[in-house]
Amino acid sequence: MPKSKGKGQVDEQELPDTLKRSDAKAQRTYAKAHDAAAQEYGEGQRAHRVAYAALKHTHEKVGDHWEPKAAGAKGPSDKQAEGGRNTARKTAGGVDANASKQHLYDLAKRLDISGRSTMSKDELVQAIEKANNRKTAKARS
Repeated sequence: MPKSKGKGQVDEQELPDTLKRSDAKAQRTYAKAHDAAAQEYGEGQRAHRVAYAALKHTHEKVGDHWEPKAAGAKGPSDKQAEGGRNTARKTAGGVDANASKQHLYDLAKRLDISGRSTMSKDELVQAIEKANNRKTAKARS
């Protein structure tokens, strides 16, 4: 799977599609975390989950790609990304559920989500996650 090629380079052929459309830092973060997890746990789903959890500390999913979080907003994006062994909490799919409501509203505006002005914070997270999934599916086709 993803391998760091050294000196900050990543083999893009082995990255998930959303990361291929993301910046180099997102790609490096994912690849390094995946490589370390694969050494610890072996190749497979667990290594991918660990790599995405690491990515969610520095990036958030916006549409069909990952963008760096604002300065000072670093940290886990949802309860599941906070981790811990045998966690089974719901993930927000890369949406920074710990972000402010204003940030989520601004992101919903960028993604042209209708009804955003009347949504609660949890509803914004869900709507952004759905919009991200639609954009990712469209980018794959």
